[in-house]
Formats: sequence, structure tokens, C-alpha cells
Amino acid sequence: MSNSQMTPGIAAGRLSTDQLAENFDDLHAPYAPHEAAVAADRCYFCYDAPCVTACPTDIDIPLFIRQIQTGTPKAAAKTILDQNILGGMCARVCPTETLCEQVCVREVAEGKPVEIGRLQRHATDALMEDGLHPFSRAAATGKTIAVVGAGPAGLACAHRLATHGHEVTLFDARPKPGGLNEFGIAAYKSTDDFAAREVDWLMQIGGITLKSGQALGRDLDITALQQDFDAVFLGVGLGGVNSLRAAGEERGGVRDAVSFISELRQAEDLSTLPVGRHVVVIGGGMTAVDAAVQSKLLGAEQVTIAYRRGREDMGASRYEQDLAASHGVNIIFNAQPKEVHGNGAATEVEFEYTASKNGTLTGTGETFRVKADQVFTAIGQRLDEVPGGLRIEQGKIAVTGAGQTSLTGVWAGGDCATGGDDLTVTAVAEGRDAAEDIHARLMG
Repeated sequence: MSNSQMTPGIAAGRLSTDQLAENFDDLHAPYAPHEAAVAADRCYFCYDAPCVTACPTDIDIPLFIRQIQTGTPKAAAKTILDQNILGGMCARVCPTETLCEQVCVREVAEGKPVEIGRLQRHATDALMEDGLHPFSRAAATGKTIAVVGAGPAGLACAHRLATHGHEVTLFDARPKPGGLNEFGIAAYKSTDDFAAREVDWLMQIGGITLKSGQALGRDLDITALQQDFDAVFLGVGLGGVNSLRAAGEERGGVRDAVSFISELRQAEDLSTLPVGRHVVVIGGGMTAVDAAVQSKLLGAEQVTIAYRRGREDMGASRYEQDLAASHGVNIIFNAQPKEVHGNGAATEVEFEYTASKNGTLTGTGETFRVKADQVFTAIGQRLDEVPGGLRIEQGKIAVTGAGQTSLTGVWAGGDCATGGDDLTVTAVAEGRDAAEDIHARLMG
């Protein structure tokens, strides 16, 4: 029996199908052509533009905005996709408010940046809606590469390798590709099955064979992959979830937020997805916000995020915090979980207030309780399987340069590797750069 089944306060169908459809509609409606033109006109087309420097994938942002301004959005899409093959998804989920838009000259001068993310979506949607794939493969090299993990890093790596003429076998543990884009992002950020459609579009390059249900350590051995392929790229993400390490975490109604979001993203009918009346989310990152907001959209009456540090340390951006607040989510800072109370099933969560002294977080001894029939933990993830022979640093695969690991012929990138910041756009950049390094090494 699952935790949710053990808890009477958790139920499905709190809202009507029509209300759920409205709640989970596109967070930001796409631009109409005239709106895109007006938005593009606001760009100063800066020389040495700070927005380009702030973009992890180094997209030439002034160029693609000028291409939109001149009425050639598909050319703008090619400019974007040359650097970021998952530019469509990144336009939807990238925290532009802390990257390119934060340093926009318009933002600095007027407090309102050029809406770079929405313009990027306008361009990439225009190209993808026509089914166009503006890339072709180079002559076959005869080289074969194994890419393990079909998330953003693995997909970007596989596509770039395929364009160079290599044969790529793309392995993934799940039944369908996409990684966090498919299973781990709030449903209102990626509507109409966009993640799957983007993967299908990407695969049009050819030269990539997808093998699903293949997990590293269970079905795949890294030594065997080294022997069977000319190179190996690991983009396996962080499959494990950290324990709450608080008394009572085994009670009914307590589960990790990652699996909740995955279940929601794959649900064909949201009215069948159970949610509590009083939901508590423990954590301070994007996953915590996504779980909290979607709980509210499913019909939860009271939703609270509790984070052990202050607002300025929260992993979720201020924009995401404000988004949660706008949906009625209460955020409590400087509160760490002490115990989940209840008789078998959760009824309350007890927290202790915290304070930072000399850079060290300590409990103050003052406690309080929050009513909860459903508790989501969003306190970070870890490597699910550590392949033998790989050097590990701070719980991730240690890499140097463009993703080179401690094993000969093995590269890594994305959330599973050191150096990243757990963003889709960063994972894409790391997969792309590793592919270029692999190509250079294989071709001598």
C-alpha cells in the first residue's frame, strides 16, 4: 500500500476536469507574430552583449532577435539551435530572469528586460511547427559512441556527434527519453507533450539508435561499453533522492517530490491524481516550487514550503518564489524539519527555527508545527549508481576540460558531473562541448 493510499486526507478529483485544464494551461502564452515584432524592437542589439555572456550555451541573442525583427523567425531558430539544440525547451524552462534577462541593458536601465525567453520560443516554435530540421549529417566516420542517459546532456551530445557523422547508441533507463525535460519539470511549463515532440524532432538528424529500459549498473557495464564503443558519454543525471533524516519520515503521506512530479507529468488524466488538503513541501529549489504550485493547482487547500535557510539562499529564483506566492503557497524560511507527527499517517510536521552563526546553520530550540496530510521532500538528489573506476567528487562524477572523466575514453556531463548548476541549459552546453571533444579525439 502506497503512502498516499494510507492517508485519508489525500484524494483525487478535488477539482473538475475543466478547472484542471485551465490551471495547467501554458504558463506563458506564445507570442503572436506582431507581439514578437514589438518585443524584438526593444532590443538595443548591443555589441559585446551581456546577455550572450550570461547564456551558458553562448547563443548570439542580438542576432536572433534581429532576425525575428526582420521577419525571419526560422533563421533566428537556426541561430539558436546551432548553439542549443534544445532551445525550444530551454525557452520554456530556463531561468532567464537570473541569466540573460537579468543583465539585459533594458533591465538595468528600465527594470523591464527584453523578453528573450519568449522570443526564443517564438523562433524555435516557428521552425518546429513546420517539421524542419536544419541540420544534416557529415559523411560517415565509422566511429561508434555510447551515450548513456537521454536527458538534456545526452540528447545534446548525441545530436552533435550524429552531425559529425558518427553512429550513436543512446541508452536510457526509463521507458521514454527526455530525462528531466520529460519527467521532472512542472506541467504548466511544458504543455502539449512538447518534451516528447522535441526529442522526436531532434532524432530526425539520423544516426542515433535509442535503447530504452537500459540502466547503468543494472543492464549496462561501463567496462563493456568501453570495449564495444569508440567512446562513452555519461549523462545519467541524479536518480537517487536524499533522505529527510527526520523522525517519522516513514509515515503515510510522505514521499519525494521528484516522483510526484514525474507521476503528474505522465498522468493522462489529472483528475485521477491524488493530492492532500494540507500539503507541506520541504526544500528550497525549483523542484520544491514545482511540487508546491502543482499541488495547489490540483486542488490542495493549504500548501506550505519550508526551507531551512533564508530567502537569499533559496535555490529557486525570486521569480519562482513569487510565482509560488501568487498561487497561494506560503513560504517559511529558516525552518528545518524535526519530526513528522501522526498515527501511521502524517498529520503535522514539526519544525525548528534556524539561525546562521559564523556561517554555520544551527537550530534555535524554538519549534512550531504545520498541519499536513501530505509531505513532499525536495532536499536534493544524488547519483543512483556510481560506475566502478570513476573518480567521484562531492557525490558527482569528477570531470576536467570538456567533460573528461578519470577513465580513458569516457566523458560525462549534466547533473551527474561536477561543474554544472543543475540547469537544462547548462546540461545542453556540457553535452555539446563533450561531443566536440569526443569528435576531436576520435578524428585525431
